[in-house]
Amino acid sequence: MALTASDLPTMYTLLANSLSGDQSVRKPAESALAQSESRPGFCSCLMEIISSRDLASQVDVRLLASVYFKNSINRYWRNRRDSSGISVEEKIHLRQKLLSHLREENYQIALTLAVLISKIARIDYPKDWPELFSVLAQQLQSADILTSHRIFMILFRTLKELSSKRLTSDQKNFAEISSHFFDYIWHLWQSDLQTILHGFSLITQNVSPNASELCHDDLYLTCERWLLCAKITRQLIISGFPSDTKSIQEVRPVKDVSPVLLNAIHSILPYYSPFQEHNPKLWEFLKRACTKLMKVLVAFQSRHPYSFGDKSVLPLVMDFCLNKITDPKPEIISFEQFLIQCMKLVKSVMECKEYKPSLTGRVMDESGVTLELMKKNVSSVVAGVVTSLLPSDRVVLLCNVLIRRYFVLTATDLDAWYQNPESFHHEQDSVLWSEKLRPCAEALYIVLFENHSQLLGPVVVSILQEAMNGCPTSVTEITSGLLLKDAAYGAAAYVYYELSNYLSFKEWFNGALSLELTNDHPNMRIIRRKVALILGQWVSEIKDDTRRSVYCALIQLLQDPDLCVRLAASRSLCFLIEDANFSEKDFSDLLPICWDLCFKLVEEVQEFDSKVQVLNSISVLLTHGGEIIPYASKLVQFFQKAWEESSGESLLQIQLLAALKNFVIALGYQSPVCYNMLLPILRSGIDVNSPDELLEDSMLLWEATLSHAPSMAPQLLGFFPCLLEILERSFDHLKVAANITEAYIFLGASDFLSLHASSVAKLLDLVVGNVNDRGLLSILPVIEILIQCFPVEVPQLISSTLEKLIVICLTGGDDRDPSKTAVKASTAAILARILVMNTNYLAQITSEQSLLLLLQKAGFPNDENILLCLIDTWLDKVDNVTSIQRKAFGLALSVILTLRLPQVLDKLDQILSVCTSVIIGGSEDFAEEESSSINMSPSRPHVPSKEFRKRQMKFSDPINQLSLENSKEKIYRVMLKSFLPCFGGT
Repeated sequence: MALTASDLPTMYTLLANSLSGDQSVRKPAESALAQSESRPGFCSCLMEIISSRDLASQVDVRLLASVYFKNSINRYWRNRRDSSGISVEEKIHLRQKLLSHLREENYQIALTLAVLISKIARIDYPKDWPELFSVLAQQLQSADILTSHRIFMILFRTLKELSSKRLTSDQKNFAEISSHFFDYIWHLWQSDLQTILHGFSLITQNVSPNASELCHDDLYLTCERWLLCAKITRQLIISGFPSDTKSIQEVRPVKDVSPVLLNAIHSILPYYSPFQEHNPKLWEFLKRACTKLMKVLVAFQSRHPYSFGDKSVLPLVMDFCLNKITDPKPEIISFEQFLIQCMKLVKSVMECKEYKPSLTGRVMDESGVTLELMKKNVSSVVAGVVTSLLPSDRVVLLCNVLIRRYFVLTATDLDAWYQNPESFHHEQDSVLWSEKLRPCAEALYIVLFENHSQLLGPVVVSILQEAMNGCPTSVTEITSGLLLKDAAYGAAAYVYYELSNYLSFKEWFNGALSLELTNDHPNMRIIRRKVALILGQWVSEIKDDTRRSVYCALIQLLQDPDLCVRLAASRSLCFLIEDANFSEKDFSDLLPICWDLCFKLVEEVQEFDSKVQVLNSISVLLTHGGEIIPYASKLVQFFQKAWEESSGESLLQIQLLAALKNFVIALGYQSPVCYNMLLPILRSGIDVNSPDELLEDSMLLWEATLSHAPSMAPQLLGFFPCLLEILERSFDHLKVAANITEAYIFLGASDFLSLHASSVAKLLDLVVGNVNDRGLLSILPVIEILIQCFPVEVPQLISSTLEKLIVICLTGGDDRDPSKTAVKASTAAILARILVMNTNYLAQITSEQSLLLLLQKAGFPNDENILLCLIDTWLDKVDNVTSIQRKAFGLALSVILTLRLPQVLDKLDQILSVCTSVIIGGSEDFAEEESSSINMSPSRPHVPSKEFRKRQMKFSDPINQLSLENSKEKIYRVMLKSFLPCFGGT
């Protein structure tokens, strides 16, 4: 039943009650609102409450109404099969009402309405709401400051929403909007800029707070509108034009707008200090404005690099940014977000591939000039501009400034480190480079060094030597010299791959780095942390004669009193152990203390990132650290405790499951020593009621556990039904599920089948016929192995699955598709195996009425003989299978000859050819495989892994064991007896 105007008081009461702190009042109101959401007229009632002048003071209720309105748009604006949605008539009414209520005084409500208008526009514009932008443009002509600000909020949100639509027609619509709105918005932005600068000037001339507040509100609203115009301008230029890297056409607005944006920053920045002292609100705006304008310039350069590379844009912007980085005024040094954007722009220009020689192919346009040539011409011009902006002396200056100013730890950094070493470690080493000033400076430095390595290599070594000479290893005070050495060490660490041409690691380590570790004063943690970083970064330069010393140094750093240093050492140790040149011999005696230190570290850390990092260290040790059995008991205790403490933390449990898998693999056939800890964890992970995010890693752990089990544990045997439950929910992990089933067959053999026969049958029947070719190729080897091991029992058990396989084999689609060919060939091999090992059963199943019905549904002709069609498939696919499957084909065809079917006479030449080539000519292949299997069988009698069992099973395969000579003689006897009369013989 529809809601009407008479329901407005009730709706208002429900909204008001849902804000109550009394749960007995709030809960019934929330429930009633939830039931009303899908009723016609609900959104109209909300809109009336939002726009009612009588309720203007009831901000909380109106804001809540706007939130319900927005959520209803997301759920009901589109007509869905499970919901009637909002009627066309109500949509028309709501769109009109929204555009008539533009002057909303409350900012949060206005923002929510702008968002919901943008959501509607994404669905309805232009087809059902063609007048949207024309109405907004018309309203702008006579709007006051508040109304125009709200309109620009709507425009910004709507354009942002529409710009994300990727269809060609949608992009064309956006380009039309850009052409209509750009000039007006850009001119208003320039006009507002003059108003803002004039207002700023008046405010700085009269610093009395009371006097300045009189004009602040209108000025601040103008400032916000101006910033919205800048964002809209960015959106129109970024999304309203195709990237000039594809079109090779100049985007004129980039050249017109960029210099003006830069001048605006020039004009506003002088007010940074005055406002910081006397006007915090406008100071915050100024910071947002300058940062946003720089972000717009960065976006222009990224989207339209050729247009931005024009001589009227790039030199001005690069000069400005480089000057701000290398010689900022004292007040700008604290303006980190602005400096970050300056560094981002310089970095983006320096690594821009469009400003370097083009490597694209030759694509001709209509005039015959290649796009490659056009790009190359533009690139060469811009490259010349970039080179002129970065002469050698400026490059060296920039390098020096980055290291000596931006790499140096500040008092704030040291205090943060002292207060929370763990957080400091992750903020410095794991934070996105574009979020903090020092990581951003480091990223710029790396790109600068890559582009000018020959010039800067000696410079960085010189700074390093200067820093080491100015701060001996015996110092204990935190001085400027110590902080410079820390910065220089960092600079050397980040560009190890190029700096190694100018600096010998062995000499550096023996002459300085190792000596730094002899000073255990607390203040020297600064240098010790950086030494740990260097040892991880320079891993490729650590040679055999230094490797042992480096391992010992990292073990020493893992015992450092400072947690930040220990975490840095833990990470670097991972790099060294994972290195291809890792020496187990040099590290073996360090393993006991290394394990103890890792266990201790994981107990001390508190933050999630730290726990993950240490778990990664443990996983690396398990994978590459050598003998694991002596530490198995401690590892079992560690994993037990870690799992219990990680309850409810799925992301941490994922890391634990991955580490457990490595532990099981490292233990190999001795893995049962951890089963008391492992199997309960595994059982909880593969439970369908457990968190979905744990399932993938739990299944990989399950597979590893089975693959490395020496024998089938009863608990493991009982887990198999979980696999069926998992696949009943989703086939996402089918490949791993197939491997797990294979492992159960190899490990459990007859015990497995007798206990889980029905689950196996259900699983195969569930998969076959319901997955694509890739899925079938995962499960078909499982079926083949089952039939190989249990040729009598299994065909009867999985008859439904086999019927589907016969249908796939005989009606499996286009053979030109490689995946379909592979499926048909593998399916045919399974059926050939059944014919050889259980001939009567294949005859039985091919005559079943249920199979005939399935074939009929699949379009298989009723008059075709199933067995003859199978023969055709075996003859056709003999070159698409493995050698053992080829032998099965040959043996199956030899069986066919013994059945004395008259229809086979027409195919006799082909059958004899295949039988001869497969059974006689292919003897060498089979003999080689037999020899390989025999050689494998005694080599690792005490390591019964899955692969070993797989080879054993292959060696004992009845198909492999059948006598080739007997088969050949049998064929000839049958030929003489059965077919000679057909040629008139006696």
